[in-house]
Amino acid sequence: MELNFKEIITVGMVLFAVIDIVGTIPIVVDLRAKHGHIESEKASLVAGIIMIVFLFIGEEFLNLIGIDVHSFAVAGSFVLFFLALEMILGIRLYRDEAASSSSIVPLAFPLIAGAGTMTTLLSLKAEFQTINIIIAIVLNIILVYVVLKLSAKIEKMLGEDGLGVIRKTFGVVLLAIAVKLFAANVKGLFV
Repeated sequence: MELNFKEIITVGMVLFAVIDIVGTIPIVVDLRAKHGHIESEKASLVAGIIMIVFLFIGEEFLNLIGIDVHSFAVAGSFVLFFLALEMILGIRLYRDEAASSSSIVPLAFPLIAGAGTMTTLLSLKAEFQTINIIIAIVLNIILVYVVLKLSAKIEKMLGEDGLGVIRKTFGVVLLAIAVKLFAANVKGLFV
């Protein structure tokens, strides 16, 4: 286990792109309008716990059902690929059901710590040190908390066009990461 600043930045950027907290500001604003106050602390803490727990038990769970990390990483690269396409093209391939509460469901799960994030975490675990992933998770959760607290102000400041540009930029980054993740793990399927 060794700290690596470059790994922390890389993992942090990947998680930032997958979580897409800035891109979900319109959803957060909508949830606030529907359900009133959103508990930013609770949502951030629950999402962080879900992500860290899954980072540790996700691989054991896969072993229990007979799937190796390389297979999961390749599958994860496809999920990231489609998430990136959603971000770049402005389409929705995956839809979540509506929920009655907003701090835990759908905010902490599945918006922040959803299927894409879980897949990404296990895919990243195949390539990066666990300690660096944990630090990147914590940094992202802090950022998520700040964005949730300031979501109304950020939406006014960036406007619809600004949010769109950020979303598409991170979509392209995520697409490149998906391709890299696929290339790095597809060889492991045939060994």
